[in-house]
Amino acid sequence: MDLAQKSDAEILAVATPIMDNLMDASTAIDYDRHVRDFTDRLKSVLSRESLQSICKHYQGTKGFFANREFVVAFRRPDSVAVVWRQWFTKQPGEFVAEMVLVQSGDKYLVDHVMVF
Repeated sequence: MDLAQKSDAEILAVATPIMDNLMDASTAIDYDRHVRDFTDRLKSVLSRESLQSICKHYQGTKGFFANREFVVAFRRPDSVAVVWRQWFTKQPGEFVAEMVLVQSGDKYLVDHVMVF
């Protein structure tokens, strides 16, 4: 079954562990683990040095990732965009965490991810 045809619960069963890994690897500034589920296109966009710079900046200003709450999954013909409400440990307020998943055979890969 195509990812876009799955229920929210089924999409979250795929997306949550991938996002958990991204956030944990980002906290540890572990590039190899951070990009393990990336498409080749996304890997080509994010260098090891860029990840290190991005992580040091957000950790210094916002702290670390805290709670995350599912908001919505947007289904597209070739992908699913998942959006969460995200909190940090230092900076109050709500942020947006989003991830676009694509299916490649029986694997699901991240083609875009951002927290803002």
